[in-house]
Amino acid sequence: MQLDQILLAIAIAAYVAGALALIAYFLTRNEGLRRIGIPLAIVGCAAQFAELGTRWAISGIWPLTNLYGSLSLFSAMGVLIFTIFAFRYRLWFAGGFVLLIAAIALGYATTWNEGFMPPVPALQSYWIKIHVPLVISAYASFMVSFVVSLLYLIKYYAEAQYRRGGVVHAAAAGSTGASIPISAASAYAALDDAESGVRVGARRGDTPALAAAAERGDAVALWLGSLPTLAQLDVMTYRIVGVGLPLLTIGIITGAMWAKESWGAYWQWDPKETAALVSWIVYASYMHLHTRNAWRGVRAAWISIFGFATIVFCYLGVNIWISGLHSYKV
Repeated sequence: MQLDQILLAIAIAAYVAGALALIAYFLTRNEGLRRIGIPLAIVGCAAQFAELGTRWAISGIWPLTNLYGSLSLFSAMGVLIFTIFAFRYRLWFAGGFVLLIAAIALGYATTWNEGFMPPVPALQSYWIKIHVPLVISAYASFMVSFVVSLLYLIKYYAEAQYRRGGVVHAAAAGSTGASIPISAASAYAALDDAESGVRVGARRGDTPALAAAAERGDAVALWLGSLPTLAQLDVMTYRIVGVGLPLLTIGIITGAMWAKESWGAYWQWDPKETAALVSWIVYASYMHLHTRNAWRGVRAAWISIFGFATIVFCYLGVNIWISGLHSYKV
């Protein structure tokens, strides 16, 4: 096996093992599992970047000229962005799902590995070293925000289910279960308490039914209560999208400049360009609507999930199934 293949195998193995460890941590809150999962995530991410660098060194060809290379970068950047946020905001509870998606994407990427093939003439441009990493990093950010949004919805609808079951105290009977608007600073200050073992039910003003059920000893409610509050999950998603949207914006601009050099026009309404514009509109709408209290919380979470669906279509659907000027499988 060549060195790049060894590094690829290490990355996939680390992601799979890390996903299992962190999913188990998500379910059990066993700190030992988290301590196993964190190094595995870092090893897998480092191995991926090393693999991409090794391919470049061996072949002399920029490794992001095909779907294999871009999916590999997508996985690596997804884990890197998640790890940065996890160290800063203790986001490890979402790590198993991020690593699982990274492992699936990397495994799927291997089916597109064509070896060291020289790029087509249109891709032999310095723009490929600017445009592709920006866009793929944006996709990776949106993948992480998608995972956090899913966890928000799990907790939100669990709260609604417990409320319908009548376990909430009378004083909270009129609650809607929606996240209360709070500042990012106060949300993350509260998150420190959430991870340090504060009694379940304290500070759970946005999920009163879950808090009441937890105080009665309900195992599922106790487990859900160990997650950050809805407000905290909402702010986390907002922060991560706040990384991805500028990357996507600059990526679209650099893509237009590359198109002008290659095809003579900044924009030609190619399927890839159109799909990217739709994704940009969705996430720009998310960022705008999140400034309004009525749109924070569950509505914003659904927009985030829909946004990632448009990203998957733009990234894979257009590349694989729709022909156009961007039919390079990048």
